[in-house]
Amino acid sequence: MVPEIRKILYATDLSRNARYAFGYAASLANRYGAGITVLTVLKDTYSSHDMSVMDLIREENILTIGEADKQEIMRLVEARLKQFCQGGKKELSSCPFLVDEIIVEIGEPVSAILAWVQKAGCDIVVMGAHGRGMIVNALIGSVSRRVVRRCRKPVLVVRLPEDAQT
Repeated sequence: MVPEIRKILYATDLSRNARYAFGYAASLANRYGAGITVLTVLKDTYSSHDMSVMDLIREENILTIGEADKQEIMRLVEARLKQFCQGGKKELSSCPFLVDEIIVEIGEPVSAILAWVQKAGCDIVVMGAHGRGMIVNALIGSVSRRVVRRCRKPVLVVRLPEDAQT
């Protein structure tokens, strides 16, 4: 049985490596006539508040300030993602792929990616990988590694070519 690919989840952190992985998502979308859902997940930095600030401002005020900041950050990231997708379409003009939706979330990246695979009915996940530490070329990033282990759909993890990593 040949699998059908109708919906691709492209998970990005907007890094150079993620931009490279976008080419693979676009190529798959073009080949299979699939739509792309673009997802970026911002880590929640407001989960632990400074106790000295908590003494000065009531907790609900801090949460309100935090939510306003989060919304502004999400708006800016969404605008950046739209630029990113438009740039990808220009670079890959022979690929008439469709970006179905652009999603920006705040939370834990692995959980959000796995949730969107189910929610959007995706057939495959495409994402870049970052090697970290002393053996950079032997490792894939921790987010991509955890997605590969936990996802019930195929995951294409794309690394920058060696000549592009410098």
